[in-house]
Amino acid sequence: MNIFINRTLNLKKIKAIGFDMDYTIVRYNTEAFEKFTHQETLKKLVSEKKYPTEILKLEFDFHRVIQGLVIDKRRGNLLKVSRFGKVKSSFHGLNPVDFKEQQKIYGNGVIDLSDPLIQSLDTNFSVSNGVIYSQLTELKKGGLNLPDFQTLAEDIKDAIDICHQDGTLKGEVRKNIEKYIIQDEEVVRLLERYKKYGKKLLIITNSDFNYTKLLLTHTINPFLKNHKDWTELFDITITSAMKPRFFNVNAPFLKIDYATGSMQNVDHKITKGIYQGGFAGSLQKDLELEGDEILYLGDHIYGDVVSIKKTFNWRTALVLDPLEAEINSIKSSKHLQIEIDRLMLQKENLEAKINDLDLLKTEKGIETSKDELNKLFSEIDNINIKISENLDEHRKYFNPYWGEMMRAGQEESRFADQVEKYACIYMTKVSDLIHYSPRTYFRPLRRSLPHEL
Repeated sequence: MNIFINRTLNLKKIKAIGFDMDYTIVRYNTEAFEKFTHQETLKKLVSEKKYPTEILKLEFDFHRVIQGLVIDKRRGNLLKVSRFGKVKSSFHGLNPVDFKEQQKIYGNGVIDLSDPLIQSLDTNFSVSNGVIYSQLTELKKGGLNLPDFQTLAEDIKDAIDICHQDGTLKGEVRKNIEKYIIQDEEVVRLLERYKKYGKKLLIITNSDFNYTKLLLTHTINPFLKNHKDWTELFDITITSAMKPRFFNVNAPFLKIDYATGSMQNVDHKITKGIYQGGFAGSLQKDLELEGDEILYLGDHIYGDVVSIKKTFNWRTALVLDPLEAEINSIKSSKHLQIEIDRLMLQKENLEAKINDLDLLKTEKGIETSKDELNKLFSEIDNINIKISENLDEHRKYFNPYWGEMMRAGQEESRFADQVEKYACIYMTKVSDLIHYSPRTYFRPLRRSLPHEL
């Protein structure tokens, strides 16, 4: 896969490269992990929140949610929003909201992501969250005694947090690591290459030390050529970082002893080793680097990318695992998109001709025969049918409920807009960088403005 470029990025000038761990340097089998999360979250809702036991029968549907959707907690809807904040499609429960009803509810209003009653589903870890919300909304609609839509959203989030905090999810990964974690030898080749080029390598993860140790030992150690252990590869490893707080709250670091896991306060400059917590500003100062000399790769558009850009101006790279399937679908459906574009151009030409005839009538009194006008309108109707048929075929290549992740109709999706604004580069997986020298100068293609086309 290629590296996709939004802004110029000269790797030669990058002196430190930081990585998130989960879904970034360590790849997950997303469907398997989210299926287990779905099951365990339902159990927590029953045991901790006293939800009806009927919900335990719900089955996981991986395709129900895509990255970048938002939950409208006021109305119980899942929304796909355009780059301009307009709602382009929506579901209430397991059924799409009728277009007229959607217009009645949202009209020309703009969805504000800072609204506390709007919840973003921006990562792979969000899939089970969105699926459960849709399913419980459907059950509530069907008469099951469940809380209001806002409480539903908050209870689901709490239940997922409990699964993370009490070891339910991490314990399952420990027992079945081969099922949930994907080993990628090319990631290790890439890291060792960067070390040869003198780059400082960092891990900044929200996962705790023991889980970090487990995953990095499993995914990195088997493929090392020039090092004996992952701890030799990374200059600094920061666990339990609490991102995005790590980028905007000045918190102390704790030094972790690798052998025992014991911790002690840090009252000196951050040097090579393993830490917990801390603050990006202190890290940057101790590295003695400018913000644009640090590149950070993560999978969370807000926690890993937006926060950095708004605070320390580190260079950013976003890892988008679902993008690989989307790119393959775009390639497979290209013939249909070409035909749709051709038909749209024909339609626009016919509409322009009708408008010209209307101008002649209005301004010069020149009438056009009804037969000629009817012929033009008939041609447009026939083209509309063909466009509709091609659109139906085109949709079959993408998510059956939401279509493309990076588009909302003809416009970019809200998620795609955030990727463009805040990620210098993006890719489907970290190992995509193996095809590029550590001295590569990434330059974006010149973007065409509407008046230039």
